[in-house]
Amino acid sequence: MPLSEHEQRMLDQIEQALYAEDPKFANTVRHTNPAVHYKRWIIKASIGFVLGIAVLMGGMILQQPAVGALGFLIMLACALWGLSGWRKGSGGNESGGSAPQGQQQAKQARQQKPGMMHRFEERWRRRQEGDG
Repeated sequence: MPLSEHEQRMLDQIEQALYAEDPKFANTVRHTNPAVHYKRWIIKASIGFVLGIAVLMGGMILQQPAVGALGFLIMLACALWGLSGWRKGSGGNESGGSAPQGQQQAKQARQQKPGMMHRFEERWRRRQEGDG
């Protein structure tokens, strides 16, 4: 959802204040690509998943069910962590082709008829512009 003019002005003011206060940090944040961050998540999760397999196999070899269960939990946690990084890195379900047909139709229906939040936003915008 795009920002309103008022929100965009506020964001620009905050950004300018950040540049004035700490230009080195602002420059670092501006040039950082979030996809790289999520790619690191996926790599770390993959390594953790492989370690979880090793712990699981070690528990089976040593005949220690608790160690095997711990390995399984490590695998599960790393799989969820990796999937989370993958979803966030790819933009979630907004890619169009990956969403099921029913979800796409529901999204289009929501876009065609504005809801309560749209009315609230319109009222707020009119108040901010001074139209009453």
